Amino acid sequence: MDEARRSAAILGGLSSVASTSIRLGIGSATTVEDVLNALNEFSEVRRYLNTRRSTGTIFELDSEADVQDALFVILRPWIRDLVWEAPTDKVANRFTVRDFVSRSLRCVIEAKFVRDAAHGKGLSKELHDDIEVYRHVPACDTIIFFVFDPNALIPDGHELRRTIEEHRAYSGKPLSCKLVIKP
Repeated sequence: MDEARRSAAILGGLSSVASTSIRLGIGSATTVEDVLNALNEFSEVRRYLNTRRSTGTIFELDSEADVQDALFVILRPWIRDLVWEAPTDKVANRFTVRDFVSRSLRCVIEAKFVRDAAHGKGLSKELHDDIEVYRHVPACDTIIFFVFDPNALIPDGHELRRTIEEHRAYSGKPLSCKLVIKP
């Protein structure tokens, strides 16, 4: 019986924290612009975690999975329905795995880690392939591509942004694409 009471007390405490968070507006990012603003602070968050006074873990980003984990930690408190690793329907004999989805924002967030010069040069094709797949997802009005390029291996970031963020509509349905590149 003690275990049941302890569990009830813990759950009750979590419930009060959740209701306080909702009252304070935590977890209430309601626009894609809010998400973009948070992603644009990525370098600052990374810098802070790597230079803080305590001797805690250094925030190393050596793979796409590391970048995905960092994005989830940054975005999840503000996007309550953020879900990761959701497979798409099969399109043209292939399917992909979306990194993150928010149904309330009707948004897919795709993380990329530029691992070498060849990947930096081929990133445009990879992003355009993703757009081709995600345009068939009914609950997606916006794709946000977050690209971590620690060694500046993308040959022309401005041109990549121009081609990714151009106006798109498929069968009359607009699809907005946003690109955030961070070193």
